[in-house]
Amino acid sequence: MENTEKLQNIRHTLAHLLAQAVKKNYPNVQLTLGPAVDNGFYYDIDFGTDKLSDEDLSKIQATMLENIPSWTTFTHEEVSKEKALEIFAGNVYKAELINEIADRGEVITLYTCGGFTDLCRGGHAENPAAEIPADSFKLDRVAGAYWRGSELNKMLTRIYGLAFENKEELEKYIWQLEEAKKRDHRKIGKEMGLFVFSELVGPGLPLWTPKGTIIRELLNDYVWELRKKHGYQKVTIPHITKKELYETSGHWAKYADDLFKINTRENHTFAMKPMNCPHHTQIFDCEPRSYRDMPQRYCETTMVYRDEQSGELSGLSRVLSITQDDAHVFCRENQIEAEAIVIWDIIETFYKTFGFDLKVRFSKHDPATPEKYLGSPETWAKAEGALQSLMEKKGVEWIDGTGEAAFYGPKIDFISHDSIGRVLQVATIQLDFNQPKNFGLTFTNEKGEKEQVVMIHCAIMGSIERFMSTLIEHLAGVFPIWLSPTQISVIPVKENHEEDTIKIIEALNNESIRTNHVTNGDSLGKRIHAGKKGNTPYVIVYGDKEKESGMLTIETRTGEKIQITIEALIEKINTEIKNRS
Repeated sequence: MENTEKLQNIRHTLAHLLAQAVKKNYPNVQLTLGPAVDNGFYYDIDFGTDKLSDEDLSKIQATMLENIPSWTTFTHEEVSKEKALEIFAGNVYKAELINEIADRGEVITLYTCGGFTDLCRGGHAENPAAEIPADSFKLDRVAGAYWRGSELNKMLTRIYGLAFENKEELEKYIWQLEEAKKRDHRKIGKEMGLFVFSELVGPGLPLWTPKGTIIRELLNDYVWELRKKHGYQKVTIPHITKKELYETSGHWAKYADDLFKINTRENHTFAMKPMNCPHHTQIFDCEPRSYRDMPQRYCETTMVYRDEQSGELSGLSRVLSITQDDAHVFCRENQIEAEAIVIWDIIETFYKTFGFDLKVRFSKHDPATPEKYLGSPETWAKAEGALQSLMEKKGVEWIDGTGEAAFYGPKIDFISHDSIGRVLQVATIQLDFNQPKNFGLTFTNEKGEKEQVVMIHCAIMGSIERFMSTLIEHLAGVFPIWLSPTQISVIPVKENHEEDTIKIIEALNNESIRTNHVTNGDSLGKRIHAGKKGNTPYVIVYGDKEKESGMLTIETRTGEKIQITIEALIEKINTEIKNRS
């Protein structure tokens, strides 16, 4: 058995163990469902008039530890609908599930261990007492959850637990959670003044301050710098479109419910664009193309809009307005490899700058569910074969991502970890034979014949909002100097030092170095604190010693102090910016 499958079975077993412990402490509760999830398990429970808080979890966990020695073997039984309803008499939630299973004609199975029986499909530890170390799991928190995830149903109490293979893995994850709280981009972004949300504007619609906009623009400029040397050209498209564009591309049939729609006075239906590729096809198709014109490489950083549910919105990581650094290459089949390698190199260069190591997932379609995808099996075989050949040529190992393809084509997804070990999906290369076919995109080849175009979709950051949330947390807000909104703060000790500090600031500004002149009526200590705020890379405190020596004392974020001339300081900062240190 795969280790991950074994761990999932342990987590599922712990959900049952949790349910038994809750029932022992609160006999009148109604149990509902308790699956294994990433990092642990949970169980949704109707506590009726009883109230449960995080403080009660230690009591429930103690009961789990008392019970686990008796959990040695699972037995399962296939029962009739009538017997199942009798066993769970009085539990309206189990009755609903039992009736649904019976209506589907499926077998109703009950699993028992340690004297506790639950409605279940299986997947458990073979001998929980022997396989589950007592210090490898921990009840984590209490939350609310609607029955079956519907707001129309009753709110239940969800108890979350964490579970890992051993104590060390559990403690590592708990440390990661605590570190994640400190690094939360919503907290750091507010402290640094990078972005805000407004109730009047609406949830999921971030507003970027001057400081936050500096970082966004610098990141986007870097992506453009990497692209333009490979022949990419900027294009610009509107933010709305007639629905017919998305009907042709295939997006309307699949994503109509996720779109913001606009009905005009003339009874036309428009949509706020949720993606850019269909618009870009129309730029390609605006004039006849020959093989001499291929490939065409378009890029654009622009917002798209998706109607996410309010409960799914989260800071910058899940928003309604998504800024994509999008690009589409229109090429021939025999140009796929060369174009994709260029994109791959851009992705590696960009993410290496921030210390991300990349792994690859080959996201293919699932042949068992062909209704989810555009195009024929032959087209998918050709597209997936082209990407597999590319990965083999690159000599990389890849993770099998069957079922993770886009609906129009397979992808190479790049996976990484942030500085506290969390898994991230970052950039992607997507190969698309289907949309060009839907739009009738062709070019004239050397024989004078029409040949179908192939499309490569490639986003480097993907969503700037999501990448910013990742980068803030990865760096804990300590941006490299080239990205720092303020690169150096200059603080005069007394009024008679003001004139010299103005000259220093002018010299720095002439080199486009972003400065902060901290000069107000506060004490020197408060001004130094203000100058360091927002993780400013360098701080100059200018006083009598500096005035007499002609040397500047700069303090770094690590507390190191350096004596340096203004000329050497400018050279040092410019070198660090140029090298993106």
